[in-house]
Amino acid sequence: MARYASDHKEATRRRIIETAGRRLKRDGIDGAGITALMADAGLTNGAFYAHFVSKDDLIAAVVRDQLGAQASTIAQLPEGREALTAYVGWYLSPEHRQDVANGCPSAALLDEIARQGGEVSAAYQLGVAVIVDEVAHRLTRDWSLDPALARTRALGLMTVLISSMQLARAMTDEQAAGQVLSAGLENAGALLSS
Repeated sequence: MARYASDHKEATRRRIIETAGRRLKRDGIDGAGITALMADAGLTNGAFYAHFVSKDDLIAAVVRDQLGAQASTIAQLPEGREALTAYVGWYLSPEHRQDVANGCPSAALLDEIARQGGEVSAAYQLGVAVIVDEVAHRLTRDWSLDPALARTRALGLMTVLISSMQLARAMTDEQAAGQVLSAGLENAGALLSS
């Protein structure tokens, strides 16, 4: 019997989390069962419980991973106003609107996360706090804002980004969706002007 490398279990867990992240954002939490999530990772249902206690455990892991990646992206932006402004431009772009599976987890799953409770909600709250802290740090450093004002603006910016993307995705008319994204960019710009 062949033995797996010592990092095989962690690599498999990582693959499940990554593929589940794309599926959950595309189909929703209730729209994707364990069978589909495991099939996406090239595994059987039987392998699921070697990595997760429950579907909620997997969803919480996906939320932590997705929000952690988003915070890391923001943290790695170059210094200066242009980098955060460019991130806002990408976030409120038609390309991001169309690419739900690879986009922001909040814009794709927020309404469902709010109904999950427990471990999933706790993972979400912690992940969003890290993102808000990253944005507030950039606003304090690059915009020379007072830390309290920077945090308020960071919360406002995240609210504008997420809600604008959710509304734009709900629009079936491309022109209406474009207007929502444009309004979101204008509102985000107002928060970033000082």
